[in-house]
Amino acid sequence: MSAGKVAHDGKAESGRGGHTEPVGPPRIQPSAQPPPPGVSRTRDSHSRNQHQHQHQRHHGGSMLKQPSLNEPSDVVRRALDFKCQGTQCYKDKKYREAIGKYHRALLEIKGLCRVLGDPDTSSKSPASLLPTISKSSSLTDEQKGAMETAELECYNSLAACLLQMELVNYERVKEYCLKVLHKEGKNFKALYRSGVAYYHLGDFQKALFYLKESHKQEPSDTNVIRYIQLTEMKIRRNAQREKKETT
Repeated sequence: MSAGKVAHDGKAESGRGGHTEPVGPPRIQPSAQPPPPGVSRTRDSHSRNQHQHQHQRHHGGSMLKQPSLNEPSDVVRRALDFKCQGTQCYKDKKYREAIGKYHRALLEIKGLCRVLGDPDTSSKSPASLLPTISKSSSLTDEQKGAMETAELECYNSLAACLLQMELVNYERVKEYCLKVLHKEGKNFKALYRSGVAYYHLGDFQKALFYLKESHKQEPSDTNVIRYIQLTEMKIRRNAQREKKETT
């Protein structure tokens, strides 16, 4: 048997002289110790991160999920929901809550412009928002019409709510009504409330103009007739006062 081979009796033959050298039992290799807790997971995580970074560099983009924008149809639905809630609050005589709901509806309309890509909505008055919406193909004609109607109804309803408050802000009532008339010049409610606002602000000539325009729309409305009479009385008294001052 050649040198280095192990005999069946557990001894190794060393060469021609037959000299043998005892061989001890085979050394038991120490078993591999488990890695400390967390090391394996950390290495796996590091490996995955490296793979992701390589994938990003390879594809030239980020793997982070971009936040999705609101769909225009969702914004339309929310705006109409807030308007309906405001109408219910008005019927329940919860005027402050109604004002909040109508403002939320108008904010949704403004947000819709941002969704559709108008970067400068913050510098525009709410009355100028809808022309921006109409340029987009993301809304159907029905949705555009619903938004235009909702905007006018919100401003008209805001004016109505303010007129029910204990301390009426007639300047704000006038502002809201004129926004409606800018879009819909024959709107009866906006004409009448504009006349009322101008009357209480002391501009009787403008008050009479808007009240007479509203009277053309609703000739039998007793509130319109009463305010026309009050306004004409104020104008006559002012004319008499001015005449006395000049004589």
